[in-house]
Amino acid sequence: MKTEKQNLIIDQLDKRFKLLNSVSKAMAVPSNGWINTLRQTLNMSLRQLGKKLKVTSQNINQLEKREIDGTISIQKLKDAAEALEMNFVYAFIPKDGSLEQLIDKRANQVAKDIVMRTSHTMKLEDQENSEERIKKAIKDRAEKIKNELPKYLWD
Repeated sequence: MKTEKQNLIIDQLDKRFKLLNSVSKAMAVPSNGWINTLRQTLNMSLRQLGKKLKVTSQNINQLEKREIDGTISIQKLKDAAEALEMNFVYAFIPKDGSLEQLIDKRANQVAKDIVMRTSHTMKLEDQENSEERIKKAIKDRAEKIKNELPKYLWD
C-alpha cells in the first residue's frame, strides 16, 4: 500500500521537478563540456585550473575530454566546479514531467496487460467482455495499482 509518506515525497519531488524541468531544457551541456566552456569563458588556462586542482595541465585536458566522453566521475565534476567557484548540480528529472505521471503511465500499462490477458482467456472460453467493460476494468485495476504501488509495477 502506498503510504502517506510516499505520497508526500512524490508531491514534494514533483514540485521540484516542475522547477527543474524548465531549467534543464535551457541548461543543456555545452558541446565542449562545462569545464572547458567555463574555463575558456573565464579566460583561464589549463595550467591555471590545474594549479587550483593541484594537477597538471595535461590532467585538466584529460578531465575535459572525459567530461565530453561521459566517463568523468561525479566527484571530479564536483572538484572542478569548486575550483571554478561554481556550485555543482546533479538531478534526475522524469521524462514525463512528474513522478505521478510516470506512475500513472506505468500503472495503466501494467493494468492493461493484466486485463487483456484475462480477457483473452475469457474469449477463448467464449465469455468475451464488451470493450466498455474492458476499459473500466483497466481503469479500476490501474487505480488499484497506483494506490498500492507494488514492486511488480516496475517489472
